[in-house]
Amino acid sequence: MTPWDYDIVIIGAGPAGLTAGLYAGRARLKTLLLEKLIHGGQVMTTDFVENYPGFPEGISGFDLSDRMRQQAERFGLTFQTAEVKALEPGPTRHRVILEEGEFTAGAVIIATGARYKHLEVPGEDAFAGKGVSYCATCDGALYKNQEIAVVGGGDTALTDTIFLSRFASRIHLIHRRDALRGEKILQEQVLANEKVQVHWDSVVDEIQGSQGQGVEAVRLNNVKTGEPSTLPVTGVFIFIGVIPNTGWLKGYFPTDDWGFIITDANMATSIPGIFAAGDVRAKLLRQITTAVGDGAIAAFAAEHYLEEHYRR
Repeated sequence: MTPWDYDIVIIGAGPAGLTAGLYAGRARLKTLLLEKLIHGGQVMTTDFVENYPGFPEGISGFDLSDRMRQQAERFGLTFQTAEVKALEPGPTRHRVILEEGEFTAGAVIIATGARYKHLEVPGEDAFAGKGVSYCATCDGALYKNQEIAVVGGGDTALTDTIFLSRFASRIHLIHRRDALRGEKILQEQVLANEKVQVHWDSVVDEIQGSQGQGVEAVRLNNVKTGEPSTLPVTGVFIFIGVIPNTGWLKGYFPTDDWGFIITDANMATSIPGIFAAGDVRAKLLRQITTAVGDGAIAAFAAEHYLEEHYRR
């Protein structure tokens, strides 16, 4: 009899967590997946997913997440809505502490994801997934021959501006300072691109539109002169940073400079038996496809960890 409640507890039900649950279930491991909100993570806020393999016509974020959950549950995954308050590692089992009660597990997979920094302006939340995007790779192709805005001045904003110029007819790059912050070579490429117009010393005060049409314009304010202006655009891409959802952890794990958990190639953290998968870990690309791959590897690695240490 095992000295824990579950073989594996997975924290977070985005694509990484759901895939980990699927693989753990197929391995016949007693597995619990905990999610404080709704399964799917950021995918649920994506109106339409066009770059996930196997769906040539695209699929809604809701439908893709729901299919992932159904598939994982078919192989025995237990799903529970609950917020994890703390994780206490142990030598033979790990304690997952909830608002009410706790569970113990032989292995834990952290898949709590990350969240995009928001502008916190009127219209941003109302048009999220309907003209407001935080992912050029996901949504760029939807804006072919359209006029769009990009907000930001760092490496991500510049790289994605270059990428979006493949599709958009015109890009308004909005930056609150008088100089870009990204790598010089990226700055050179952006400033040399005829499709890009930079709006220096400017911030977005409001994203305007209608529920029927989506985004129609952005209202700007020049931080030096106070002069307002309005740009007619059909899309707004916001690249001002990403924050990992790790505030509930107590500094147990090494992180990179931005707070993302550092793992090895097998998704293992510095603590034996605890793994991290998906957007919460330090990595080059944060996409549904990479999250799914992370989740599969984490579950497989956790299975082998349990076999090696507890001779299942």
